Amino acid sequence: MNVIEKIKNQIKNNSILLYMKGSIHYPSCGFSSQASKIILAHTKKCKYVDVIKYPEIRRELPKFANWPTFPQLWVSGKLVGGCSIIINMSKTGELKQILKNI
Repeated sequence: MNVIEKIKNQIKNNSILLYMKGSIHYPSCGFSSQASKIILAHTKKCKYVDVIKYPEIRRELPKFANWPTFPQLWVSGKLVGGCSIIINMSKTGELKQILKNI
């Protein structure tokens, strides 16, 4: 399986997926830390992929997603966005709405 197929499978098989630096409980960067805290405040169902451990995903996902930075939140197979979008969606209540039925 090539890297893009692996990414597609991860997105398909996880209804809430955060590509991030570090783990969801021990993030390795400030943006990943902010994003994971917000997501965990809304749901415990989030899976994650540590892009530091998987440099091939770190290299290929930005091209696949057309999103250059990490973290990246994917919900129900669609890219939601990065840290600033997660923060804004949390403030407006939109993130809660998206995550509540998953």
